[in-house]
Amino acid sequence: MITLDATTARAQSVTPDLFNPRRTTQVAPDNLALRQISGSPSAAVLDPNATLDPNAAFDPNNDPAARNAGQPAESRIGKIPTYGLPAANGAADSGYDSLNRNRKPPKYYPGQARPKPPPGPGSSPPQPPPVNAAGYLRLSIPPSETANKPPLPPAMADTVPGQPPRRRLKLDDDPFGPVGDYAGSFLIKSAVEVSGGYDTNPGRTLEPHGLPFWVVAPEFLAVSDWDRHALVADLRGSFTGYGGSLPPTIDGQVSPAPTNVNRPDFTGHVDGRLDVTEDFDLTAQTRLRVATDNPGSPNIQAGLAQYPVYASFGGTFGFDQRFNRLQISAGGTVDRTVYQNSVLTDGEVTSNDDRNYNQYGGVGRVSYELKPGLKPFVEVEGDDRVHDLSIDRSGFARDSTGGYAKAGTSFELTRLLTGEVAVGWTERSYVDPRLPRLDGLLTSGSLIWNATALTTAKFITDTQVAETTLPNASGIFVHTYTVEVDHDFRRWLTAIGKFTYGTYDYEGDGRKDKTYSVEGDLIYKMTRNLWIKGSLRHDILDSNEPLAGSNATVVMLGVRLQN
Repeated sequence: MITLDATTARAQSVTPDLFNPRRTTQVAPDNLALRQISGSPSAAVLDPNATLDPNAAFDPNNDPAARNAGQPAESRIGKIPTYGLPAANGAADSGYDSLNRNRKPPKYYPGQARPKPPPGPGSSPPQPPPVNAAGYLRLSIPPSETANKPPLPPAMADTVPGQPPRRRLKLDDDPFGPVGDYAGSFLIKSAVEVSGGYDTNPGRTLEPHGLPFWVVAPEFLAVSDWDRHALVADLRGSFTGYGGSLPPTIDGQVSPAPTNVNRPDFTGHVDGRLDVTEDFDLTAQTRLRVATDNPGSPNIQAGLAQYPVYASFGGTFGFDQRFNRLQISAGGTVDRTVYQNSVLTDGEVTSNDDRNYNQYGGVGRVSYELKPGLKPFVEVEGDDRVHDLSIDRSGFARDSTGGYAKAGTSFELTRLLTGEVAVGWTERSYVDPRLPRLDGLLTSGSLIWNATALTTAKFITDTQVAETTLPNASGIFVHTYTVEVDHDFRRWLTAIGKFTYGTYDYEGDGRKDKTYSVEGDLIYKMTRNLWIKGSLRHDILDSNEPLAGSNATVVMLGVRLQN
């Protein structure tokens, strides 16, 4: 059995003067005394060699214990104690620290000052700015980075609370290209070209009659800047006016060209994409084409006062579905072509309703990405053309059904050769048995070869089946091939050479036309907003039809204003 015997504990009362060595007169146990260290009355240790001064006066203002007497101590409840340095205290501003946090460097805007790195070991201290003999700063010192510069707005500096970060624009590769303006979330670029020149044969007749001309060609491009979905509007047009008219007759015969050869031309389309899911999109396009028949075409009536204008408009609605590397695209198409009435030189008006028709069709495409930059595909299209009048002016029924099938690939080889090329077969059958079926080889492609940093070569080929008014011809089988070479002598001086070759086969009539065009352009880019352009072109029409060939030379000089 253990018993505890309590003992009496004796202790000294705690008073403020107990902690002041200058007021303490008692001797510490074992002959120890308090010794003040570090000049602080609260930091004291026991020193056996110290001697207390009984005459020292006590000052309560120098004693922290006396100053804070009667005040409660600061609570430590709910506070996490910190021992030593915190984690990742010496981590860099980029990469990952010891807590696996990604420390990204700050982003700066153009014109925003960057902080200077701290001087390394052994570097010299910053030198004071130089002064002249009178003690004033020298005038040769460049102004500071912020002198006469307004501060960045908060919206640009990303300092508005709750505002999402601004998207960085990509670097501009063309120092003289249009910059454009933002309207909401759309980037808009516009331009207009005004040119004048001389055409030795504007009607493309066997006997040439030259006329001066002028051209006004506006352009408009609007591209959405959205994270999802997309909308693009591309509108381009021109009007060519001549300073005179052609004679109505040539050698006593009615001229195959109209007396007024002014011609409008417009091509525009609006494309949209709706991102339903990550791999499924809905696509749509509306398009409009306004033009006239080409000069020298047999579709032009004799004795016209001016070219009849036609408009072709329609739309496509489809979808894109991606299965990893496999992509399937399909869509339905609806188009309408309407011709203006023809006005003859004697004032008579004739109808072109037999040339008006609707086209309904569909197109599908399957592609597979074998590897980055190589994507072969197969495309199939079918359509049905229904004319407003079942019988045309020559007594033929021109309603038809046709389509094409082609296979090719899109590719990008070391970023030097990019584009798409395909070959296939096209056919069109007509309701009238007197009109032969039109079929043949189809070629299409668009290649861009960056030969050097200053030289770029382009190759474009296309195949079309067009309508005609010739009595025994079912249609026109058109092949076009274009080669273009662009060379930059300087950033502001560009030369362009272009050669175009085309064949026009009138199936059932036996007529075959060949066209050749050689063109050279020189562009002087004064600023981003002002270009000067000179052009020289020679056109040749070679036909197996007697008196149908022509030659023409066109020289033109103009300016381009763009934004």
